[in-house]
Amino acid sequence: MKKSTLFYLVSVVVVLSMVLAACQPAAPATTAPAPAAAEPTATTAAVAEPTATTAAAEPTEAPAAAEPTAPAASGDFTGLKTSAPDCNYGGEFKSIEAVDQMTVKFSLCAPDPAFLSKLSFDVFGIAKKAELDKQGGDSVKLSDEAVGTGPFKLKSWTRGDNVTFEANPDYWGGKPAYDTLILRWSEQSAQRLLELQSGQADGIDNLAPEDFETVTNDSNLKLFPRDPLNIFYIGFNNKIAPFDNEKVRQAFAMAIDRQRIVDEYYPAGSTVAENFAPPPLVPGFSKDIPWYTYNQEEAKKLLAEAGWVEGTEVKFSYRNVVRVYLPSPDKVAQEIQAQLAEVGVKVKIEQQESDTFLQNTSDGKEGFYMLGWGADYPDATNFYDYHFANVNGHLFGDEYADIAEPIRAAGKIADAAERQKLYDEVNTAIKQHVPMIPVAHGTSAIAFGASVENAMTSALGNEPFYIMNPGKDTLVFVQNGEPAALWCSDETDGESLRACQQIYEPLMRFKAGTVESEPALAEKYAVNADATEYTFTLRQGVKFSDGSLLDANDVVASFVSQWDAKDPNHKGRTGTFEYFGAFFGKNLNAPAE
Repeated sequence: MKKSTLFYLVSVVVVLSMVLAACQPAAPATTAPAPAAAEPTATTAAVAEPTATTAAAEPTEAPAAAEPTAPAASGDFTGLKTSAPDCNYGGEFKSIEAVDQMTVKFSLCAPDPAFLSKLSFDVFGIAKKAELDKQGGDSVKLSDEAVGTGPFKLKSWTRGDNVTFEANPDYWGGKPAYDTLILRWSEQSAQRLLELQSGQADGIDNLAPEDFETVTNDSNLKLFPRDPLNIFYIGFNNKIAPFDNEKVRQAFAMAIDRQRIVDEYYPAGSTVAENFAPPPLVPGFSKDIPWYTYNQEEAKKLLAEAGWVEGTEVKFSYRNVVRVYLPSPDKVAQEIQAQLAEVGVKVKIEQQESDTFLQNTSDGKEGFYMLGWGADYPDATNFYDYHFANVNGHLFGDEYADIAEPIRAAGKIADAAERQKLYDEVNTAIKQHVPMIPVAHGTSAIAFGASVENAMTSALGNEPFYIMNPGKDTLVFVQNGEPAALWCSDETDGESLRACQQIYEPLMRFKAGTVESEPALAEKYAVNADATEYTFTLRQGVKFSDGSLLDANDVVASFVSQWDAKDPNHKGRTGTFEYFGAFFGKNLNAPAE
């Protein structure tokens, strides 16, 4: 793995430059070679109607019929199309259309420099339309009968214990080298390490800082650090007293010794956060706008001005789940409690179950909490848009207009200098309003047995288990917690996403071990001159795990189930669809606020 700031800067440039590419080759061969892609062709101002596709394999059976919402193709295939009446509804999508059986076109209301990276994220994995219709888009039901195109198929999910997958013999990229993948979980890092050392597990996630050296010094194990493309923060909801008072939030910002937290509870390589976005994300990170310095006296002064009564108790909520951005959540919660006591604030710590906590913070029910974020794709939009301009999330209460508006504007601009000017405005406003306190960018690591071939991770934490080879029939990986669902359109936690990516695949994906996007279910793509139309040609012969063939209607149905609030499959697990709102703005037909 490459581990330098230059690597990430180059990666961001690559993502932006991909907007100008007409087509891309297919993924390079891994354990089993992937089908070859068509040679790139030139992009024109208007995307031409697709011609013959270079085939991965000729289909051997007809695709299942789909119920159309509007005609869009020729022959005996009727393509789905969903369109917004205009772009005034507040979302990014203008239309999604199955041009023909193997071609999908996305029309956008404005350019999106990060569009290809967004589509590479596992939340946008493609499900079978007939299965979505059968289950009504219900994530819980879809978890029990998971039908995807990925390298593994669901064998069983024993709640509270494990999820077991079996290799997909029809996977278009080639059957994995082993038969069974098992995901287990444990909140305790010491327990995860013990399982790895004893041979009960082949890989584990999120080592405790004190265990880095232990793994490094064990010849039977191998450490894979992740660069700190993440943020740990302390959040406030401006609709819940006393955090509806800006001076209280500013006082808390000055009362927290962030350097002490990093020094005491983070592994080497971690840094104190000055902005919400990590330093490699430029445009996005504002080096000339640092955070407040630690100053207890000034914190006390601001609390007095806010009318704070010394000894007033506030609830501080968290989940005790180790993350890439927070290796010791319980210890850090106690540290924050102790630091605030020094300025006269009494903190009552409340630990919540992970899914409950995430739902409560998203719904705006927690006034004071600690949370964080690891990159889904290498662009500042992934950090700022999700948290501060997300119509489907309420982490910080009411939206701050002077934060959200420049964020939305920056996401539509390709020019790096112009984007940075807007992000400087964003970081100035964040510092003033203090919707959260940026604490740390944390180094983390996973570990595998030394005998596991092709073991790796990336800053995105998306381990490509399908290219690994444990040298036996089964690979066991132990993560921090149990998945909430196995259909992830409506999920936000990494444990669920890791499970979903074994079953479902998006149009694009990140190359193994990197943050560079490449075609996946799409064999190639084309972009028009102003980057508002993206046309994807699907791989021929890709099969779902039930043997049926992938077609363009499956892609349209998978996206529309998230986009259109009136779609029959717009259900999910919570009905929030946070990622879609963060990435693409308001839902079509969203209820009036």
